[in-house]
Amino acid sequence: MPSPLILLPPSEGKAAGGDGAPWNEAGQSFPELAAPREEVVAALARAMKGSVDARSKILGIGAARTAEATAANLTVGSAPTLPAIGRYTGVLYDALDYPSLPAPLQRRVDMQVIIFSGLWGVVRPTDPIPDYKLKMGASLPGFGKPARFWKPILTNQLADTEVVWDLLPNEHSAAWDPAVVRRRMRVRFLDDMERDGERRLVAVSHWNKLLKGSLVRFVVGVQADDPGQLVDFEHPEGYVYDPSLTVTSGRTTDVALVARR
Repeated sequence: MPSPLILLPPSEGKAAGGDGAPWNEAGQSFPELAAPREEVVAALARAMKGSVDARSKILGIGAARTAEATAANLTVGSAPTLPAIGRYTGVLYDALDYPSLPAPLQRRVDMQVIIFSGLWGVVRPTDPIPDYKLKMGASLPGFGKPARFWKPILTNQLADTEVVWDLLPNEHSAAWDPAVVRRRMRVRFLDDMERDGERRLVAVSHWNKLLKGSLVRFVVGVQADDPGQLVDFEHPEGYVYDPSLTVTSGRTTDVALVARR
């Protein structure tokens, strides 16, 4: 059985700097994406010539941060790089805590984790990328949304994959067609809470990324390719697999991890 792939979003936060060669001079896991990446880079560069307000809206950030993000976007082709796993920061990647993993598990993460990106399409953790700012759902003038551009390309990249753990938010899910994989697992984290005298399941939002990072560690550790294996998942916040909430529709299985509050 092939190892399961794990689909992750990038992080809004990114480490600055780097000491690697520019992205288009360095080895990449998906060399066939070089040409479409250049198209997105060019569209982003054109967008960065607009007004501050226009750029701020495109990038989804405040005016105070727009100048820095613009500078990074205009030097994407020549800027030094870091491996994607070092470039992306934030709650999910902190919880994954890649540096703390033993070398064999790091190698599994390197091969099994696929990170969706508005600018790069998809990258693996070891792929070198520069600092940049572009959301998958952004709208670039004369180009449109990266998600729409990447969808046929990324769908082709993932075609005939045996097992996928899809941990993507909706914005990034729009960039591929899951019908091309044989089995797809999606995961919800729910709090079992008492409200108005009744127990209710409430979707977790604030801790969602933290929980996903921990789940990635588990999946690569046991090479989980079936939801039933989540019975052994132990999260410090108390989330456990509830098989009664598992729902399968076609090739997609939705599972839930629940904590009683």
